[in-house]
Amino acid sequence: MNEQKREKERERERERERERERERERERERERERERERERERERERVRESDKPTCMRDFRKKERKVGE
Repeated sequence: MNEQKREKERERERERERERERERERERERERERERERERERERERVRESDKPTCMRDFRKKERKVGE
């Protein structure tokens, strides 16, 4: 009887450990997703910066292209 109780307790402990590992993996995945989002935002910022005209002539040239 005691052996069965100990075995059940060990099984519960293993299950808790597996659950903790799954939670750690989910947290790592969330962190990777946050990093990917930060990288996408940095890329959008680089694109916005590169799209800014360097002078009014370039700005008007871009306006004409858009208007065509």
